[in-house]
Amino acid sequence: MSSSLIKSKEVPSGDVWIREAKADPSAEKIGMYLTHTGIVRKSAKAKVRNNAEGTKPVSGMRFSYDEKKVEAAIAGTYELPGIYYLRVWLNEGHLELGDTIMQVLVGGDIRPHVIDGLQHLVGTIKSECVVEEEIYE
Repeated sequence: MSSSLIKSKEVPSGDVWIREAKADPSAEKIGMYLTHTGIVRKSAKAKVRNNAEGTKPVSGMRFSYDEKKVEAAIAGTYELPGIYYLRVWLNEGHLELGDTIMQVLVGGDIRPHVIDGLQHLVGTIKSECVVEEEIYE
């Protein structure tokens, strides 16, 4: 199995990822793919999640990740039932509004397994593998 963490400065094409996934030997077991694309938004995390009044708008973000932790999150997701294909791309450095933060593709046998896989992988990456520092206006 090749590494599922894609290291590139350029945001990968979702269409290319799907074509590659369909050409992978695992494709015969896969009935669904789900993607997640995280974007830098103007509304601060505290405002969106906790409705924190008086939170300043975001003008950008500093983003970094721990590669070993991401690889461990990917390995853990492959252990879930029905998950056969994963791709992860993470941005780095100073990001502007509208920039892509991360892109994730999960392929598996049936919808509940794929939804659980996406939830698990993105949740683990966000909670254990990355540092997001919002920059306020």
